[in-house]
Amino acid sequence: MSDLTAPGFPEEEVRRRARAGAAAVFPPAEEYGRVLFGAGAAEEAQPSDALDALRIVPPLFLPQRLAKLIDLGREPDYRDVELATTIGGFASALPVYVSATGSTRAAGGDLGLALSRQAGALGIPMVIGENVVPVNGYGRLGEAADRTLLGRLRAYGEELPDGLGGVAVQQSTEDADAEVWNLVHSDPAALPLLESGRLAFELKVGQGAKPGLGGMTVLDAEAAAALGDRFGLDPLFGDGRVLRAATPGTFTAEILRQQIRLMRNNYPRVRIWVKLYPGRDVAEAARVAHEAGADAVVVDGAEGGTGWAPGVFLPHVGLPLAECLRRLAVVPPPCLLVSGRIWEGARTVKSLALGARAVGLGRAALLAVAEDRESGLRRFTECLALELRLLISALGKYSPEALEEADVWSPGNSGIPLGR
Repeated sequence: MSDLTAPGFPEEEVRRRARAGAAAVFPPAEEYGRVLFGAGAAEEAQPSDALDALRIVPPLFLPQRLAKLIDLGREPDYRDVELATTIGGFASALPVYVSATGSTRAAGGDLGLALSRQAGALGIPMVIGENVVPVNGYGRLGEAADRTLLGRLRAYGEELPDGLGGVAVQQSTEDADAEVWNLVHSDPAALPLLESGRLAFELKVGQGAKPGLGGMTVLDAEAAAALGDRFGLDPLFGDGRVLRAATPGTFTAEILRQQIRLMRNNYPRVRIWVKLYPGRDVAEAARVAHEAGADAVVVDGAEGGTGWAPGVFLPHVGLPLAECLRRLAVVPPPCLLVSGRIWEGARTVKSLALGARAVGLGRAALLAVAEDRESGLRRFTECLALELRLLISALGKYSPEALEEADVWSPGNSGIPLGR
């Protein structure tokens, strides 16, 4: 079993939701009438970052609820919240997508296939991350099907309901050398997705867990020897294993514009996504990507996970997701997708209120599937969906698109002047 733990990540709570489903939104039912809740809860909660520190603040006067009441002819409740939305050109059952999982063992094998199948059945978009082809193969030449890109693509497509979902295939500099997009674009297995408008290519400009660095994997001596001199290899571990480090690519505003235009010209029926790491100029990069024609701009906050990274990067490099959202709030791209320690409804609603169209589930999705290969992600998203409906309804609103900056408030001195 691969290790999916991370310091401070609520692993057991995610697993509990994957077991219990929507019931996990509430305390145990047997405690009803026996326990009083609320006293000290706000004081006991310890926010792990600025996004956790924000509060969701419903108003007293609710004109949108009145409009809904008139439309329905009855008092509306949380069950009337409609969560379906459009994510980067894809219809989705929820304002949620499965964020990029790449070539590492933690995201591969039967776990990666189970994740693909469950995401497909739910009708939510999924990103296939970088380095899968360079490390595990594409899937046509006898490579282990459970680890290849084609294996994940097929597993997702076989479960996908009509009209929902879509796959975004990420490409890093190494993937570009392997012509990953050309392989997918010409593959008969991808044709149903292409013809139904449910195929995207995601240009990876960087990752939140290691801004400014490329993908990194650890290889044994045999695997390293098979790569020859195609990649930079560093035998720094002293036990025969080596570090294979990819170059992150070099971008300027003009290079990014030209890359997106090239993608548009070469793949006119494919949606274009651009993934940005949480750099200090993230708002400018998002603007450039949107104006160049990207269907979605994905921002990966510094809280995002990764298969492998230098330890110094995780706590010290890159902007937190809340700060990215603050900087993007001036002119957010029409389809902003964000990720970074997303696992429950409050962080999701806060992100949506601050300009995101949808949020990405990374570690949480893998943990849910690891808990139950057949239904863990389904039950986990049932729990998330109920929380979203309860929170959005409490704000007197009935769709994610209706959320706005005034719905959140920043206590103390978190540096985020919200809730005006």
